[in-house]
Amino acid sequence: MRAKSFLHQSILLPATVLALAGTAVQAQAQTQVYSPIPLPASREINDALSDRDIPTGFGGFARDYTVSLEAGDQVAIDVISEEFDTLVTLMSKDGATVGENDDGPDGSTNSLLFARINESGTYTVRVRSYAGQGTGQFFLKVARLREVQ
Repeated sequence: MRAKSFLHQSILLPATVLALAGTAVQAQAQTQVYSPIPLPASREINDALSDRDIPTGFGGFARDYTVSLEAGDQVAIDVISEEFDTLVTLMSKDGATVGENDDGPDGSTNSLLFARINESGTYTVRVRSYAGQGTGQFFLKVARLREVQ
């Protein structure tokens, strides 16, 4: 009987420690908080898309930026890269897509998105690669074209 109890304890203790260790690893992985990058006052940034950015769920990765826009603004969002085919998305504060563009009007694989802002607030500009193919350096610019009176 005593041997059975010892055997039972010698199996349960390592199994419990292993289960707790697995839980601790999972909890640690979940502590990373989503935090988009605020665009500087110039609303321009040179940056890089990598496999350490936000997984998109359908291949590839995305990098998010926040920008404050006013109702009536008309903006042009330009993403240029010589390393990957860019895709840019503008999202409202509730995550709804305001606009998206894959290729610019010049026939290149750079992105140029025009949007009219209906509600003042903080918007998210998402840069990713078309079809999740590629990473690398890029230039992002958000330009206010004019304010509608």
